[in-house]
Amino acid sequence: MKIKTRGNLEEQIRQGADREKLGADREKQGANREKLAEEQIQVRTKAMESTFDGIFIIDAKKPNFPIIYANPSFYSLTGYSRNEVIGKNYFLLYGLDDNSRIYEEIKKTLRQGKSFHGEMLNFKKNGEKFWSLLRITLVRDKNGITTHYVGNKTDTTLMRQRDLEIAEQREELLHVTRVGKLAEFVSSLAHEISQPLTAILSYAQAAQRTLKDREPQVQEILQFIVNDDQRAAEVIRRLRSLLKKNKPTFEPLDINVIINDTVRLIMPHITAGNKIVKLDLDTSLPYFQGDRIQLQQVILNLISNSLEAMESSEDSHELIIKTSRKGKEMIMVEVKDSGCGIPEENMKKLFAHFFTSKPDGLGMGLSISRSIVEAHGGHLEAKNNPDQGATFYFTIPVNLKNDL
Repeated sequence: MKIKTRGNLEEQIRQGADREKLGADREKQGANREKLAEEQIQVRTKAMESTFDGIFIIDAKKPNFPIIYANPSFYSLTGYSRNEVIGKNYFLLYGLDDNSRIYEEIKKTLRQGKSFHGEMLNFKKNGEKFWSLLRITLVRDKNGITTHYVGNKTDTTLMRQRDLEIAEQREELLHVTRVGKLAEFVSSLAHEISQPLTAILSYAQAAQRTLKDREPQVQEILQFIVNDDQRAAEVIRRLRSLLKKNKPTFEPLDINVIINDTVRLIMPHITAGNKIVKLDLDTSLPYFQGDRIQLQQVILNLISNSLEAMESSEDSHELIIKTSRKGKEMIMVEVKDSGCGIPEENMKKLFAHFFTSKPDGLGMGLSISRSIVEAHGGHLEAKNNPDQGATFYFTIPVNLKNDL
């Protein structure tokens, strides 16, 4: 029989204590690891909850791409609530009919085991459009099987708008340069055209003197040549006046005379387009102070726009120009057409520089016209008619000293 000595007993007690301490240390280390893991999970969760990007997780094991998690930014970005998102097919949240092609491409990419990255147009719950940069990555288990898709949506709407604004500003700058060069060219061209027009006038008048009291038919033709030559010269003179940087010349004017002169100037174009102009002019209107050339340009622009608006409809033939008194201090001029009207989305930017709805338009006519009217102390506006077409109308302050 083996007898345990005191020394052996103490050694066994010491070894047992060491084992107990080691077990306790291991238990403490396990608890620390669990605590650390919980803290890391909490940090990651808080990070996902606080990020500005919309984060969502899709269960890849189910064929209908259900969302199992989304952070607050995702709800804010899309306008949907948690109950409307969790468990729902991700690809049905933004209008599948409008975006089915791109969404089918995303699905195909994910099913091939690839991540997706791209910018696209989305729709919020209320129908509002927004641009987002979408990144979807795959989460795989230890066997390499995809279990989840993690998505990240970054709102790029503001960046898109800034890019568009920069592009528009760049195009406006180029447009200004082109228009400036065009003005120089037209001014030079007007000067060159004036010389042959003067020569034609001289020849026609010389022929009239030679055939005086003879050949009445030829005399009539020569008079037509003289009249058209003088009208062309007047157009060139007005064009050169518009292109010069001279200050406007204000003088007492009759708005009805200006309208009649302008209509006569553009009447061949009106007749050729099978249109009718009706004048409803108040003959009791007082004189006012203004620049005749500039105001003729305004009326010419408004008439031209109205005629173009009526070109698209065979039933639109009538253009009405009306003058009236607005209170004691203003004269009102209205140009009313029976054309296609003005789309509501274009109404606010109608008078903006370089805005045009015409494929070949410069987008300057209405902007310049409003500037001219405002320089005269008036206002130029537009409205759609209750029945058909649109009306452009402006006011000019009267010269009260001449108001009899």
